[in-house]
Amino acid sequence: MNISLQEKEVNVLRTLGEKYMKYASLPIQREKLALWKSLNHFSMQRPMVTIDQLPWHELEAANPEALKTKITDPFWESVECQLRRSIYQWENFPVDMVLEPFITIPAAIDFPSYGVDIDADAIIKTENESARAKHFNPVLNGMEDVNKIKNIEITNDTKKNDKHMQEAEFIFSGVAPVILSHGVSFNIGVWDALSTYRGVEEVYFDLIDQPEFLHALMRRITDATLAGIRSANELNVYNDISPVCHCSYVYNDTLLPDFGKGLGAVSKNSWAYGLAQLFTSVSKDVTEEFELPYATEMAKEFGAIYYGCCEKLDDRLDIIKKIPNVKKISCSPWSNRDNFAERVGKDIIISSKPNPAVFAVESFDEDFARKDIETMYSAAKANGANVEFILKDLSTINNNPLRLTRWHEIAMDVVCKGR
Repeated sequence: MNISLQEKEVNVLRTLGEKYMKYASLPIQREKLALWKSLNHFSMQRPMVTIDQLPWHELEAANPEALKTKITDPFWESVECQLRRSIYQWENFPVDMVLEPFITIPAAIDFPSYGVDIDADAIIKTENESARAKHFNPVLNGMEDVNKIKNIEITNDTKKNDKHMQEAEFIFSGVAPVILSHGVSFNIGVWDALSTYRGVEEVYFDLIDQPEFLHALMRRITDATLAGIRSANELNVYNDISPVCHCSYVYNDTLLPDFGKGLGAVSKNSWAYGLAQLFTSVSKDVTEEFELPYATEMAKEFGAIYYGCCEKLDDRLDIIKKIPNVKKISCSPWSNRDNFAERVGKDIIISSKPNPAVFAVESFDEDFARKDIETMYSAAKANGANVEFILKDLSTINNNPLRLTRWHEIAMDVVCKGR
């Protein structure tokens, strides 16, 4: 077959594929699938745990043999990178991750943003950082700028998909089944995008000084997102087979009953996630006025919604629960865990976020890490709530990968011992 990769690069992928499939074929993968499905049907056997959004530059520096890629072709380098990371995480801090028994090939889909150029200044500049603080200068300054926000129009390069799948079947022949990703996932948390176009401080002032301008911006960006949702539906390119939404596994009999067994690549069969992180500093009434109506319109298009990220939501759960199809709500480190567990109800899963700051300091405080998990688990048990733990947003682990392994051990000890 005519393929751009050198023989040694093909061998790199085949070797990684063999190792990946050795782990993906273990019986524990189906055991974890069953545990996730129990949680996602609101009848958890125990809390589930994931680790995601890691400082891979630090991990690669500490483990170059395992994580440094060797392939030069950008597409196949991305496949190599994902295989290396999946294997490394499984071997060192898997918690409740699941390796599916096939290799997924990314679809060649163009998912453009809103056509607005960002004007930002970096505040913190360090080499190889995984997160960079920025100041966003306003580029939307009045009603005349509202229509600068353009509709999302998705395109799918089927010829490129066919080429990649033919190459994948050649590369992994006899090693692993390959499937093509069904495509895109949606973030309906449009305030994150809007704050980069308008500026964070400017949005806060606008809430008081010119709320009609913010509503006009939200109307336009919501319509632009709905256009993208319709575009993806027409192309049948939703990633209905993705096992993860916003770092959380979503296996359940309603939408994703088994590995790669989605119900069709349209929005009604798929998960999306929403958030409004800057609203952690405003009143719940502002959330109800400026987030609820727009999030509701977008959420109606999907089979299930994961809501929240770093924002504090325990004081406005009644509002968030009005958003259609919400199944999981994030409980940030700044939330009152007892209040959250008391108010969330039994038909919403608490997606608890342990505090990642414990990894950044000079000395890793194991007692703090354990208590952080125990506090939420105790609150959930006291209220009969379902809970998962998602360790994420790790900008640094202080160049010490063993901290992740130790956190894995602590977390699994807590959730398994408490059964």
